[in-house]
Amino acid sequence: MLRNVTIAALLLLPLAAQADTKIGYIDMQKAIQETGAGKKAKKELEDEFNKKKKDLEKMEADIKKKGEDFEKRSGVMNEDARNKKQAELQGDMRKYQETAGKAQMEIQKRERDLTQPIVTKLREILEGIAKKEDYTIVLEKAENSVMWAKKEIDLTDRVVKDYDKK
Repeated sequence: MLRNVTIAALLLLPLAAQADTKIGYIDMQKAIQETGAGKKAKKELEDEFNKKKKDLEKMEADIKKKGEDFEKRSGVMNEDARNKKQAELQGDMRKYQETAGKAQMEIQKRERDLTQPIVTKLREILEGIAKKEDYTIVLEKAENSVMWAKKEIDLTDRVVKDYDKK
């Protein structure tokens, strides 16, 4: 019996502490995307991505054309010429794959470079709001972290608004 009372008391203890607890959350990805700077960064990234994509599509089309030409002509080629052409096609394919991988890494690096200053400023603004309004904790709403919360404690729109003011 005493054990049940102790457990009940321990369960009620956090409720007393919660009276002074103020919790908020922010969707940092949404905040980045909705700031003026974030929209500009997204546009820049899309333009760079589309240019690289166009270049890669051209390389891919050239390799495909060379492959089709090889298929048509391979029957009349001697073995040395066929092996040489096949090695050339494989080299072109490796170069394409390397170029595609490099382009992907460049886009990811560029995204980090463009968003890091935005994130830093958003965090400063969020910290100011949290300190001024005496928040105990502010969580980041990310995949699988905040499953559900009241809209009233979402600070995202306020932080974006303050960001764009500055």
